[in-house]
This record gives sequence, C-alpha cells and structure tokens, in this order.
Amino acid sequence: MIRFTDVEKNYGKTVCLDHLDFSVAPGEFVTLIGPSGSGKTTILRMLMTLERVDSGTIEVGGEYLSHERRKDKLVPASEAHFRRMRSQIGMVFQQFNLFPNMSVLGNITMGPIRSLGTDQEKAKERGMELLELVGLTDKAKARPTELSGGQQQRVAIARALAMEPKVLLLDEVTSALDPELVTGVLKLLADIAASTDITFLCVTHEMRFARTVSDRVLMFDQGRVVESGPPEQLFTEPANQRTRQFIDAVLAAD
Repeated sequence: MIRFTDVEKNYGKTVCLDHLDFSVAPGEFVTLIGPSGSGKTTILRMLMTLERVDSGTIEVGGEYLSHERRKDKLVPASEAHFRRMRSQIGMVFQQFNLFPNMSVLGNITMGPIRSLGTDQEKAKERGMELLELVGLTDKAKARPTELSGGQQQRVAIARALAMEPKVLLLDEVTSALDPELVTGVLKLLADIAASTDITFLCVTHEMRFARTVSDRVLMFDQGRVVESGPPEQLFTEPANQRTRQFIDAVLAAD
C-alpha cells in the first residue's frame, strides 16, 4: 500500500532521509520509532504531500504519489494529481487541529461534504456513527473548546475516518494528552486497527502501544531504517545496538 524507493530529503546541508527504502502492506499496522530528528515525521508529511522528495519515489496504492506518468516518463506530480492521491490518506496530528467555531459534528462532516461530495444528511448519519464509535454521541453539538484533550483527539480520529481513507497516518497522537487520557485513546486506535482493513503508519514514543498493536516496527536513525521486525522480536531481542540503546532509554524514561 505504501512504498518508499531510494527517497532522499535534505534541508540545506542537513540530510533528513538518506536513500530510504521501506514498504507497508495493505491492512498492515506499521510503527516508526527512533530518536527525534531521525526523519519519522517527515515521512508522514511527505505522504500528506506537505513536503516534496528531493529524489526517489513514493507510491500509495500502486500509484506514484510524488510523480506521475506523462508520455511514458515520470515527472513531478501536478497539484491535481496530489489532490486525487490525498483523498486516499488521512492523518491524525499531535495537535487536534479542530475548527473551534464549528460543532463536533460539523468538524467531522465538513470534509466528506466539501471534498467527497457526500450528501449532507448521509454525512451527518455517518458522522453520528463515528461519534458512537469513539464514544462521543452526546457531544455532537458541543464546540471543541468544551471538550477535554482526550475527547478532542477522539473527534480528530473520527474526522479522519469520515474521509474513508485507505491509509491512516498517526503522528504522536497522545503527546498533547494528560497521562490519564492516553490509555483510552490508544485502546480506541487498537480497536479500529483490529476491526478495519485500513493501513496504518504510526509515529509514537509509546513503546507499549507499539508493541501491542503493531504488525511490524521500524527503527529509524539518521534518516534510515536500521532495524525492522515483529514487535516481540524487536523489543525483546533487538539485533541492532542502536535499537537496543533507544528502547532502553525510552523505557527508562517511562
């Protein structure tokens, strides 16, 4: 579903992604771990077309994301191509990014109505279904500012699901939450992953969550994958010394 092939991304003289190669299978839940600055969030931003590759290619669902074919040649993608490809991808950010002047239900339905052309009543019906999924049906008419951080993050998750994405990107979705709210949000995401065929790509420092829900974990360092494997293997017997150092440091901090 996702494939990075020889992708490079630099910011001036700083190498962010260094000839990166990795892939995610349809329906797979893959978690990216590694130190800050290792390139994890840049990967998500590239998939959301917020950043462009310097070289290499990205594919989503068997189609090029950063390029398109014209007369049998690969050329940089047009904005129209980006818009079409973005419709397959949803993202839940660290900050909730909800519209404060709209109701909870309005936040969820605006995207499907404006971007997908969904009928307003159908969008509302689906919105209420998603609010039931995240346990917030009683908050449909509330404003985001009336909700707790955990509730706002649940709304953000419902909003992303309303766009019916094939791929859902999660960027440190619990980093802005109080510790007592983290467990509920992570359990919700685990339940969604287990009950849908959505492909997940997750960046997190929540090692227990990564170990529990992931099909595969990739350890990043200096813009490259230094180790990849099932979570039990990677967390119990990491083959790479850098992976072992990082995991030990994160678990000690917890």
